[in-house]
Amino acid sequence: MTDKFVKQQQSLLMRGLIDRRQFMTSALAAGVAVPAALGLATQAFAATPKKGGMMRFGMGHGSTTDTLDPATYENAWSSIVGYTFSNHLTEVGPNGQLRPELAESYEASADAATWRFKIRSGVEFHNGKTLTPQDVVDSFNHHRGEDSTSAAKGLLTAVNEISIDGDTVVFALADGNADFPFIVSDYHFSIRPSNGDGTMDWGSGIGTGAFVIDSFEPGVAAKFTKFPNYWKEGAGHADSIEILSLIDVTARQNAAMNGDVDIIDRVDPKTVNLMERVPNLNVQENTGTLHYTFPMRLDVAPFDNYDLRMALKYAVKRQELVDKILLGHGALGNDHPISTANPYHNGDLPQREFDADKAAFHYKKSGHSGAIQLSAADAAFAGAVDAAQLIANSAAEAGINVEVVREPSDGYWSNVWNKKGWCACYWGGRPTEDWMFSAAYTNDTEWNDTAWKGTDSSARFNELVQAARKELDTSKRREQYYEAQALVNDDGGALVPMFANYISAVNKRIGQPEEMAANWDLDGAKAAERWWVEG
Repeated sequence: MTDKFVKQQQSLLMRGLIDRRQFMTSALAAGVAVPAALGLATQAFAATPKKGGMMRFGMGHGSTTDTLDPATYENAWSSIVGYTFSNHLTEVGPNGQLRPELAESYEASADAATWRFKIRSGVEFHNGKTLTPQDVVDSFNHHRGEDSTSAAKGLLTAVNEISIDGDTVVFALADGNADFPFIVSDYHFSIRPSNGDGTMDWGSGIGTGAFVIDSFEPGVAAKFTKFPNYWKEGAGHADSIEILSLIDVTARQNAAMNGDVDIIDRVDPKTVNLMERVPNLNVQENTGTLHYTFPMRLDVAPFDNYDLRMALKYAVKRQELVDKILLGHGALGNDHPISTANPYHNGDLPQREFDADKAAFHYKKSGHSGAIQLSAADAAFAGAVDAAQLIANSAAEAGINVEVVREPSDGYWSNVWNKKGWCACYWGGRPTEDWMFSAAYTNDTEWNDTAWKGTDSSARFNELVQAARKELDTSKRREQYYEAQALVNDDGGALVPMFANYISAVNKRIGQPEEMAANWDLDGAKAAERWWVEG
């Protein structure tokens, strides 16, 4: 109890809510010796966010087709831009726990089919407009309806109605969903001003976030200045933010080493040792849900053939990919997207291994002949082209001819991914099974990049996801998610050979809190709001 109290007082000191003298008095009263109390105070001041300065990001993502419309967000450059100038109803905190954001609080009905979010009062948009429940309703309806092409549409298909009750927004779902508060924290669901006609104003780039957009050049850079009336206490410390799109990993890492940017993501595992020797950098590594995939689309021949998909799954040397592409900075994947960081990871599912005989058996059974094209670019992930070549090499051992097509990095996400039959891809993962499956595998999501529909297994999978979503018995829910993972592993078009650690490089002039979120890279993609410039 004493330790908890002292940590609370230390947190208050860090946030400037009490002064050093008040902290010392509280610590001594709690029985902490003077030298220890002085040390805790010094530690708190060292971790206290400083105000001012410019923070510069170099992101290994971005495309000339990116927009400010959150319905179109498809890469980490877009998501971190969105988090920098806007907020959501909820957010994943540094400790990994969900917490209210623009919603002051939230509660569910007994069957989890109705969710009530009380909207925070006194929140101001960058144009001076006060946040209202109508802004929230219109922001969510932007992703709903028959004409919506939002990438997050599938996450809201269970929502029958969104209504307003005083200062509360009410979501009425077709069925119970225990994870719904997690869903509304998705980076697509940023809250923007209402146009007053039932639509959301996304084109102006106005939000309620810590920073105001000064300029937005897709595929190049976004620049921001601090919003003086930001509602959130202890957040948004820098005077200005610059987020560059630096897709080329060499250019990105050189920019960090030269001090041209302060923060980069997606450090190439091959260069971690080199980057660690740079005096001005800290290389940081976090384990989360990030996974690298090679989706096979069932609506593009020959991947509509079960035996051909199975042949390719058996033709991959997963450990070789982890060793040579990740250099050990990750773990084996098992052809489904649920990692060991998720609560219902199926550890009982046998790990699929390279088996030339089984690959050859299924390939012969498929009746296919000739080259199978695999599109790749390092825009997908560092080493994606090399990984594709390793797959081609191991497939050749089973008599399968895989032709690697090296695609341009620019425009990869708009021209190749979700269009070509087989390509390299990455997924940041999601904190819950339902969220991950609903984002990329159910038959109602725009981002079902394997087009896994129309098979008996996919039908059963969708039934399981819907049932598990409202199941409050954890043992039953575990059984449902275990079976769902097994179905994706067997019948699905997802070839998931490896889970990768998040590896970033941060200039030592950037201050960071002791605890950071791992739901996305760079402190849950909220580094712009949560980190600061030391000098």
